[in-house]
Amino acid sequence: MPLSNQAIESLEKKGYRFVGSKKHSAAKVCHWTKKSLLDEGVCYKEKFYGIKSHRCLQMSPSIPFCHHKCLFCWRDVSITSTTWDEEFDDPGEIIDGCIEAQRKLLVGYFGNPNANQKKLEEAQNPNNAAISLAGEPLLYPDIDGLLEEFNKRNFTTFLVSNGLSPEKLKNMNIEPTQLYLSLDAPNKNVYHDICNPQVKNGWEKLDQSLELLSSFKCRSVIRITCVDGYNMKNPEEYAQIIQKSNPDFVEIKAYMYVGSSRERLKLDNMPKNDDVNHFAQSIAVLCGRKVVDQSPESRVFLLA
Repeated sequence: MPLSNQAIESLEKKGYRFVGSKKHSAAKVCHWTKKSLLDEGVCYKEKFYGIKSHRCLQMSPSIPFCHHKCLFCWRDVSITSTTWDEEFDDPGEIIDGCIEAQRKLLVGYFGNPNANQKKLEEAQNPNNAAISLAGEPLLYPDIDGLLEEFNKRNFTTFLVSNGLSPEKLKNMNIEPTQLYLSLDAPNKNVYHDICNPQVKNGWEKLDQSLELLSSFKCRSVIRITCVDGYNMKNPEEYAQIIQKSNPDFVEIKAYMYVGSSRERLKLDNMPKNDDVNHFAQSIAVLCGRKVVDQSPESRVFLLA
């Protein structure tokens, strides 16, 4: 179901810029891209994996489509639907539009005396795509084509999935540079409480995707978003899932009290850095891993 003009207008006020003729794709300048341009810090992905925050393009080909309505999602989940039954823009059109949109959004930095002008020039030609802005990217019908087009342009690609499209995952011909699967619950009951799946057998589908993770040649990551009072429990169950799916890395990060999530959760649900650290350490011990890096600004810990 296409987004209404009202929904598009609302999202544009929040910094989204829609591209393509079908208006299902958008770009939005990341908080850390702006910080990097002002030499005020970088995203944890730069610290952990070496990408450059000022050259990162945060985008999505599937803004209105997701299988979940997660409590902690900072997006407006009222606009999302689970099935894609309409036409879609081609990958080249989406990428061209997103790069152009990001350039326009960064124009003001040319007049900012505090901006790093060298970084700003480099930012005009991004070389990493964070395909995670909103929605579930695997619902975009030509995800292989999108990844292939990014590859042709010498981009690295970080693809974030909720894991509810195991068949699509299994049949992907083009792999991203880094594949994330979100694991936001230790068991089915907690999963239903926090992720609010809009499809049947969501937990079982996630399990199928996690089983596929070790078959990928690209770098693989399980991402856990910690919401105090909801899913920071049963570390032994998280550890069992991590051991079984055997990703290269595990990111354990705090839920952030921002955006539309503030209508569903309270400030108290955002865990402190020490609490996330303690939880990450307990999971690490149970699955035979170590906390190898951290970013206190983002309250995120990296297990390997």
